[in-house]
Amino acid sequence: MVRGQKEQKAHPERIAVHAGAIWIHVASVGEFEQARPLIERIRSTEYRVQSTDRITPTIVVTFFSPSGYEMRKGYELVDGVFYLPFATRRNARRFLDTLQPKMAIFVKYEFWPAYLHELKKRGIPTYCISSIFRPTQRFFHWYGKLGLRLLHCFTHIYVQDEASRRLLAEHGVHDCSVTGDTRFDRVTKIVESLELRVERDERLAPIAQFVEGCERVIVAGSTWPKDEELLERAFSDERLAMSGTKLIIVPHEIDEAHLHFIFKLFQGRLITYSAISRQPSATRRNILQRANVLVVDQMGLLSKIYTFAQVAYIGGGFGAGIHNTIEAAVYGLPVVFGPNYTHFREAKGLIAAGAARSINNSEALAEALALALEQHEKIGEKAREYVQSELGATERIYHALFN
Repeated sequence: MVRGQKEQKAHPERIAVHAGAIWIHVASVGEFEQARPLIERIRSTEYRVQSTDRITPTIVVTFFSPSGYEMRKGYELVDGVFYLPFATRRNARRFLDTLQPKMAIFVKYEFWPAYLHELKKRGIPTYCISSIFRPTQRFFHWYGKLGLRLLHCFTHIYVQDEASRRLLAEHGVHDCSVTGDTRFDRVTKIVESLELRVERDERLAPIAQFVEGCERVIVAGSTWPKDEELLERAFSDERLAMSGTKLIIVPHEIDEAHLHFIFKLFQGRLITYSAISRQPSATRRNILQRANVLVVDQMGLLSKIYTFAQVAYIGGGFGAGIHNTIEAAVYGLPVVFGPNYTHFREAKGLIAAGAARSINNSEALAEALALALEQHEKIGEKAREYVQSELGATERIYHALFN
């Protein structure tokens, strides 16, 4: 991050060339995925200038996280990807002097006082999209008055749900509308684009061979050690062990220590994706057909792997919070996760829809997985219907901003 910031500061002309752009700021990859449907929607429209000429708007994206920046710095649908200069008042003035954005859009939880105050001072329309607010957040405590005043710097805030809108209104923030969460639009588009590509993706061939002929496949996505411990115990339960169920684990982190932990946990009963991918196809098929646990030690495949599942387990629920449940639910999969989900509106929505279940021990996990496997079509349809009911945030935000 420091190296990237220094390099960027030494070449302000790289930003200056995009003067007058629509500026979209995201924290990292997750927030970028929320911004992406709006970026694609903006790019799909040409703006009329005067009477006959048409132009496509310039779009610049900034990241705070180096991981997000490194992953998306070559994103082809925007004109520039940069680090957000460290949020001092001096840096904010310099950045805005250079970029001179005609509009600023912050995604979800990005509230940088130096930038927001300077944007308001300059009269630049500033928006927050796909945000969600809870009474426990600092804005709504006695010590959060300065933060609450910061929200008045936004021209308008587009929130995910009515509870957020009411909470803001109770605290004097009225420039707010309920538009929903753009992630639902994003994951739906991913699934639609994958339908034709999955069969042609050679990286998925080992996984297709692993599940071939099996109709009881569980994909455990973004798992941590506690998740994996519970999964190992649950798979010793006769309801899963004796039914030919197969498990695909996609860990959140694939460093050597974590992979070694999983290997020891399953006592050598598993196969890793990287090892089996090096085998000739015929040999690979024989090995995979006899195995019942596959660990995917490669990044970037999880959203595609859900296509092979009947049930999804989402990791993180025994730590800071569960990971992306929508990514699995969009495939029409029953979803199971740990107890730390209360800050995730979509998880609560899936439970209310009868499409998800939270567990807190291995016995409950085995029971939830067995039930989900037996009724995966019925429960999965509820998941699909919930996702469909949440679509449309991108269009609502787009029309509010540009019409």
